[in-house]
Amino acid sequence: MLSQTLNRASRSTKARRAVESFPLTRKVVDRFVPGETTADAIAATRELVATGRSVTIDVLGEDVLDIAGARATRDAYLDLLRALADAGVAEGSDVSLKLSALGQALPDGTTAATEHAAEICDAAGAVGCTVTLDMEDHTTVDSTLEIGADLRQPYPWIGNVLQTNLRRTPGDIAALEGTGARIRLVKGAYREPESVALQRKADVDRAYEAAVDALMASDCYPMIATHDPAMLDRAVAQARATGRGEDRWEAQMLFGVRPDLEQRMVDAGHRMRVYLPYGTDWYGYFMRRLAERPANVGFFLRALMHR
Repeated sequence: MLSQTLNRASRSTKARRAVESFPLTRKVVDRFVPGETTADAIAATRELVATGRSVTIDVLGEDVLDIAGARATRDAYLDLLRALADAGVAEGSDVSLKLSALGQALPDGTTAATEHAAEICDAAGAVGCTVTLDMEDHTTVDSTLEIGADLRQPYPWIGNVLQTNLRRTPGDIAALEGTGARIRLVKGAYREPESVALQRKADVDRAYEAAVDALMASDCYPMIATHDPAMLDRAVAQARATGRGEDRWEAQMLFGVRPDLEQRMVDAGHRMRVYLPYGTDWYGYFMRRLAERPANVGFFLRALMHR
């Protein structure tokens, strides 16, 4: 019930104004979003890289209303890539794109989003970065996977995201298993109808376990995005069972959620990448993080009580 309420609030203008009005909201948000500027993102990247972690950076924003907004998002990513190169931390980094922020929902949006993503891929490849296409709600899955398939021809390192709460995901894994694609596996942060998505946590967990097994047995490069130690242990065991070396998969976690577990993975010799969001449009991202983990809500409420 709480997760449903928070997911609805993530798209509510009234709720957004209320949350942003709390004096200490920014302090709490800083736990999950390290800043609003490219300079903030570069500083956070330097710190993570210095401790053996890599990053995938998200310029926060979604659901642009016109082509000018989509172009502004593209330009923000191009600026970010130049800054990563100038700072000497581009090689091995990744950027995560929401196609809705690149025009996917606009008239002729598939063409616009593909063209903007291709420009970002050109710039990323030139400085040693990769690109991952974030997945949004179920209405965008077909379009996002199709754009990923089209871009994979010139950019074989482009990644897609699959959400194990969606009933269709086993079929999507089967369709991608021989492509060698980079696949980030997540449970899914969007509230979805029962007709397309599993509703019970236990069912989503079982689906995640099955998806980990399937990806580890495939030709894909699995990116196991979870903060659950048991799921990570399963991924490690499956990688060993399938003869997959440490350079052929990685773990991923959201910035600020489990830095202790991130370091444990690094110390054990596993690849560890941190999803690093930044920007002024942080509200939707922040509310989905609260919805995902009750402990995050407690952290937020404790901060408000002590303002």
